[in-house]
Amino acid sequence: MAAPTLSVGPVATPRRRTELTPVLITGLGLLMIYSSTRTRLEGQDLSTLYYVQRQGIAFVLGLIGMVAAMVVDYRRIRDLYPIVYLAMLPLLAGVLALGASRKGAQAWFDIGPLQFQPSEIAKIGVIIAVAGYCHHHRGDLDAWRVAVVLVLAAIPIGFVLLQNDLGSAMIMSVAVATVLVVAGIRGIHLVVLALIAITAVGAAVSSGYFDGYRTDRLLSFARQSSGNVTPESSPAEYSLGQSKAAIGSGGVTGTGLFNGTQTRLSNVPEQHTDFIFSVVGEELGFAGGATLLGLYALFLWRLYRIALTASDFFGTLVCVGVLAMFAFSVFESVGMTMGIMPITGIPLPFMSYGGSALIASLIAVGLVANVHMRRFS
Repeated sequence: MAAPTLSVGPVATPRRRTELTPVLITGLGLLMIYSSTRTRLEGQDLSTLYYVQRQGIAFVLGLIGMVAAMVVDYRRIRDLYPIVYLAMLPLLAGVLALGASRKGAQAWFDIGPLQFQPSEIAKIGVIIAVAGYCHHHRGDLDAWRVAVVLVLAAIPIGFVLLQNDLGSAMIMSVAVATVLVVAGIRGIHLVVLALIAITAVGAAVSSGYFDGYRTDRLLSFARQSSGNVTPESSPAEYSLGQSKAAIGSGGVTGTGLFNGTQTRLSNVPEQHTDFIFSVVGEELGFAGGATLLGLYALFLWRLYRIALTASDFFGTLVCVGVLAMFAFSVFESVGMTMGIMPITGIPLPFMSYGGSALIASLIAVGLVANVHMRRFS
């Protein structure tokens, strides 16, 4: 029995522009990045706006990329999806040979003072490739064609895993699975794919494929305790404990902007990247965290509505792929700061410091806006 698919019909469209919510979240992200880094930068005799300025440059570049993604009719991309797919593979392969390594992951190209992470753009490329293939074989996704999709997805995901970037590989996998479900994959095929994915991840962790740092991050949520952590705890347990302490100290209304003790003392490692939500929880409290999650919910709802009103099946599949990419990223990133999900290093979209992630996210928004703009043509 085929899985249900989204139907394209006369559904009311969002009144406000899809691009506004990400811009608002990015603005809040700049504030949180400043708050979480200013004390440390002062101690290093650097400008307290160092990270904010770099993220601001990425934001401007991302806006340019978003506009570019809106200008070209997405149906041209639909017809050229093999070229999009083939173009991203040399980038993913090249970073393994020429890229810079940080904390065990070789995933960046250094371009002057800036860094470029190909796996962020590859997330969009994988969605386009799988959506394009499923569009051309709509209603005929038998076992053979599902296997072709798996090969299409496995090659870039494999390159990303070789870079030791499990988080990006997980996002790609979730996006591909969601596109397949909407495209009409049979239930039995979906179950088999889920079992293969679970087995592969379990085998990679148990075999020691990932270095100790990443294995510790993955397993820390399973061995966390309610007691106080110390610097003698494992790095991941210490980070998680400090993050939970920061969020818990925020209470309902928070300690106030720039007044969080954990944040001001830089007690949470990687707070401006992986654990950015802990800044929100401490300084803006439950009210601020709930407001931020509400903005994400509104944004995801708009993506869903745009998927329903797309003028063709490819547009629908691209939108649900992007929707899955953002939804999983938000759930995982927020969850890992509170200890309900393993620590994978997935950035919080539009909030976490990281130029490549921000640029790629804005390009993805532009692609969805492209679909929405041409829903009647």
